[in-house]
Amino acid sequence: MSAGIAMAMLGCLIAAMILIPALPGYDPYGQNLSAGYTEPFQTIEGKLYLLGADALGRDLVGRLALATRVSLAISVAAVAISMTIGVTLGLIAGFFRGPAETAIMGIADLQLSIPRVLILIAVTAIVGPNLVNLTLLLGLTSWVSYGRVARAMTLSLREREFVLAATTQGASPIWNIRKHLLPNVMPQMVIVGSFELGQIIILEASLSYLGLGIQPPLPSLGLMISEGQTALEINPWLSVLPGMVIFIVVAGVQFISQGFTAEGADARTSAMAAP
Repeated sequence: MSAGIAMAMLGCLIAAMILIPALPGYDPYGQNLSAGYTEPFQTIEGKLYLLGADALGRDLVGRLALATRVSLAISVAAVAISMTIGVTLGLIAGFFRGPAETAIMGIADLQLSIPRVLILIAVTAIVGPNLVNLTLLLGLTSWVSYGRVARAMTLSLREREFVLAATTQGASPIWNIRKHLLPNVMPQMVIVGSFELGQIIILEASLSYLGLGIQPPLPSLGLMISEGQTALEINPWLSVLPGMVIFIVVAGVQFISQGFTAEGADARTSAMAAP
């Protein structure tokens, strides 16, 4: 039930995110200084500002839609990068063991010992903030969860009969990993990815809030919260609305993640109970 509600919320938000920027009158970059700090549901010069306008008179509906699109695009790309790296390294560590496992898990433990936010802030300050750097950094610093789970599952799967039988018949390690291990690991990786997506959205918003993420004039949810703080007494909606969008997106993703986890647990229970 909760997963269905979450999917409905995300579906409505994604539909608005796609459709609104294409509608006339909702240009996220169009300025009207006479409409600066307009509150929601106010009409200025014949135009209705459904969610108000910022200091430069830019419509918040269009900016929120574009900012959500940008944040989700970055987060999904970062999840794809981190999942690819984590699954690859986890399969290698779990299947080959030995020095490879020691090196990979050592790097993972080292990264876990340093807060991810501090790593992102330090590296972003060095390489500079832009869309490509932000996406790569979020992806490269989020692989550990996938790697640890993939390694744990591989350690169990490599001793199963279907893997041992293929090995005794001359199957190469790469063939075993590609044909037997990867298909069994990926369903669990999807669950991990749905959980990590919410965390990456928050990390991206945090970096943009600090000025180390997406740069103006491209809108970002975190950047909009930061810009709105200068006018909280005049128009608190400038910060409240992007914060609400972040909450809806992250809460929806987490509910869906919990739904996937519950379905996976039910499937495992049914499989174990089957004669």
